[in-house]
Amino acid sequence: MSKKNNIPDIVKTVVLNAPIQKVWEKVSTAEGISTWFMENDFKPEVGYEFTIQSPFGPSPCKVLEVDPPHKLSFSWDVDGWVVTFLLKEIDNQTEFTLIHGGWDQIDTITKAGQDSSAIRERMNGGWESIVKERLKKVVEGE
Repeated sequence: MSKKNNIPDIVKTVVLNAPIQKVWEKVSTAEGISTWFMENDFKPEVGYEFTIQSPFGPSPCKVLEVDPPHKLSFSWDVDGWVVTFLLKEIDNQTEFTLIHGGWDQIDTITKAGQDSSAIRERMNGGWESIVKERLKKVVEGE
């Protein structure tokens, strides 16, 4: 269910050298998410409201879907964003895909005072390093 817009979802995929259960623990618990993303008080319960401590202050979130160990989805902040984690087992590795969707029209000004496309571009770069460097390091070990 994506909004009508010209801004594509952010999609980041990485193959992690770890079993799916280990990756699931790092992406579906408050402690795990804090090690590679941001501090939070997440619980893997549909409808649970939690907060992510972003650089712009606390962001309200709500769990939308939990399907262990394959899918987790939550709304993020008040702009209609939805973040989804997809996990797929491949032998003894895990393909992890992050999708950040729900972007407004290209010229919509957000609370950060920038249009949606500028925010998306900055977050696209951020997710690149978060998923492909920080999550990988946390899951695979030093």
